[in-house]
Amino acid sequence: MPERRFVYTPAMVGVTALVLLIPLAGLVLLLQKPRLDVHFEHHPAHFWLVLLTAALSAVLAYTTGAAAIRRGDARVLFVSLAFLSAAGFLGLHALATPKVLLETPNAGFTLATPVGVAIASVFAFLSSLTVSGIVWGRRLRAALLVLMALWALASVLRLWPLDARAVPEVADGILAVLAVPTIVLYGVAAARYLRTWWARPSLMLLSMISAFVLLAEAMVALVFARNWALSWWEWHVLLLSAFLLVVAGVRIQWYEERFADLYQADTVSGQRELSVLFADLQGFTAFSERHQPAEVTAMLNTYFEVVVPEVVRRHGGDVDRIIGDALMVTFNKRGDQPDHAQRAAEAGLALQEAATAVRASHPNWPQFRVGVNTGIASVSLLGTEGGRTHTVIGDTVNVASRIEGKAPGGAVAIGAATKALLPQARTESLGLVTLKGKEEPVEVFRLLGLRT
Repeated sequence: MPERRFVYTPAMVGVTALVLLIPLAGLVLLLQKPRLDVHFEHHPAHFWLVLLTAALSAVLAYTTGAAAIRRGDARVLFVSLAFLSAAGFLGLHALATPKVLLETPNAGFTLATPVGVAIASVFAFLSSLTVSGIVWGRRLRAALLVLMALWALASVLRLWPLDARAVPEVADGILAVLAVPTIVLYGVAAARYLRTWWARPSLMLLSMISAFVLLAEAMVALVFARNWALSWWEWHVLLLSAFLLVVAGVRIQWYEERFADLYQADTVSGQRELSVLFADLQGFTAFSERHQPAEVTAMLNTYFEVVVPEVVRRHGGDVDRIIGDALMVTFNKRGDQPDHAQRAAEAGLALQEAATAVRASHPNWPQFRVGVNTGIASVSLLGTEGGRTHTVIGDTVNVASRIEGKAPGGAVAIGAATKALLPQARTESLGLVTLKGKEEPVEVFRLLGLRT
């Protein structure tokens, strides 16, 4: 039975908008009717509510950060930094609960939440823009972590300017200054995401829009709420709701590329120069026919345990896929490896060296052959829900696969485009070979080594 997809309509956005405005209407009612804004002071409830909210935000920061680094997507990275800033400063605010860390809270802990929400709004706004590359991503994340650590230290030690007692009347002026640009930034981010949603509706985009609206409303409540009253508890619940919405969206998405709806256009349909490495085992079919499936599986796992780290950890390759005995690895898929040809060549040689060491103990095992090609390829997101993959396609990929098929067992073969980028390479020509789908023969070279 075919899978039924949820249909997103403009009417649904309108209903969602009305639902999101209910908390703001509730806040206005509480402020206009003080008798309804009852006092409720319960320190354990405050501590665990804020800590749970911070934990959810931290989980989102980690998962989106991992996806951003893996795919080189700046938008998802900014979203990750927004969640990270909220998580870190919310965690500090949890410690502002009386009798948790200090006998009496101070301005540093009390102001941690509005400051964290304000910083997150900057990243939320940046995520709505089109930014290329993320080579700066780790440095920016490190800077944010250092800022939160310094804030925590200054708060604990009561250093200036965070040495004041946390009195709401004192904080109000600072909150008002933070609130206006914060609300504007969240509003602009939500509007820009809504425009993206209009072009390609998705639950993940709608979750992000809703979260930004709720975070903006939380900032409004932060300014006007009465301490320990229902209006004060409301902004805590709004923050929790914002992150719960995104977590729910993540859980509903399919595992494969679950943040794909947030990817920038260049991440899902861009072109870049890269190098592709293919490797498979010469004689694998014959070996499989002579051995039990468990033995074949053990052989493959033994090989992959030593060769995959060589191409991934040591040389920065991205394993695009492993199908049976075949391995496809890309270099510069994110656009952050200008030396991709060098990396691919070194990875091919290292792969063969590691595989040879394994085969020394198993001389009857088949040998790897490796092919490397360089050129322009399309970085694409293929498939639909339940079967999506982020991969590269194009003639460069096809030729790399066919060059690998011409490599001798235990050797690395490279194309002319790769050789041109490796002036220090020692090679020998394997001659002109006819590749399926190519009208003219192409010259293939055996890579013997790289001069250092």
